[in-house]
Amino acid sequence: MKLTNKTPVAPGHADRKAQETRGDKAVAGISHALLALWALMVLVPLAWTLLSSFKTSKEIFASPFGLPEQWSFKNYVTAWDTAGIGRYFFNTVVVVGCALVIVMVLGAMCAYVLARYAFRGSRAIYYLMLAGLTFPIFLAIVPLFFILKNIGLLNTLPGLIIVYVAFALPFTVFFLFAFFKALPHEIAEAAQIDGAGEWRTFFQVMLPMAKPGLASVAIFNFLGLWNQFLIPVAINTNSENYVLSQGIAAFAGQQGYAVDFGSLFAAAVIVVVPVLIAYVLFQRQLQGSVSAGTMK
Repeated sequence: MKLTNKTPVAPGHADRKAQETRGDKAVAGISHALLALWALMVLVPLAWTLLSSFKTSKEIFASPFGLPEQWSFKNYVTAWDTAGIGRYFFNTVVVVGCALVIVMVLGAMCAYVLARYAFRGSRAIYYLMLAGLTFPIFLAIVPLFFILKNIGLLNTLPGLIIVYVAFALPFTVFFLFAFFKALPHEIAEAAQIDGAGEWRTFFQVMLPMAKPGLASVAIFNFLGLWNQFLIPVAINTNSENYVLSQGIAAFAGQQGYAVDFGSLFAAAVIVVVPVLIAYVLFQRQLQGSVSAGTMK
């Protein structure tokens, strides 16, 4: 005689399970449909801009969604040389690169000290950093203008770098604070027992352990600083020191009614391409670091 151990099934359990399965499938289908719609809303303008960058203005108005009669990089050459986008691109790389390095070093050091050491005023400093995230940047434009003017850094790249660092520092400290707070104290104590000082412990032990947070906040800062427009327009009126956002606006404004739309679209592509490359290269690391940060 064979005995079987069957768990009794409550009445209606199978029906509820089937309803839940159907509900999950419906939610998944709606989510995928919305994501597909969102992808089209993002990709179609990008594809149209890229396609238009190979056309003349006449072709763009005659056939907005058609293929160009001749695939040529003439618009890119015109935008890079004639419109000065090449110089603006170099200025942007210098400003964003220097500001990113400075803000990552200062932000990591500040977040580490606030997260690992208890001293009088530490909480006040942290809350001031949080307050900096809520302060609208346009309210600081006029004070920034006069401060930079008084110290002789108005309309200069170093002045723009300093402002970018101040603009990105609160977010950097806020983001890295949680990563350093979650790191085990035992590792830092073991490094100090082995003879490592505070600087060596930070740079050689604790900082490498916070690489996920450093990677994600660096990408966010890069995107924000690369696309910045309001700050450089307000404090950087020297055309020789324009960044890309200013350069494109000036290029469009200088042409009046005879706008070379093909070259303008080519300039827009030049601005967008570095951002896309950075995201494609680091998207996995960005997603992983954000997930690790939320779990901590």
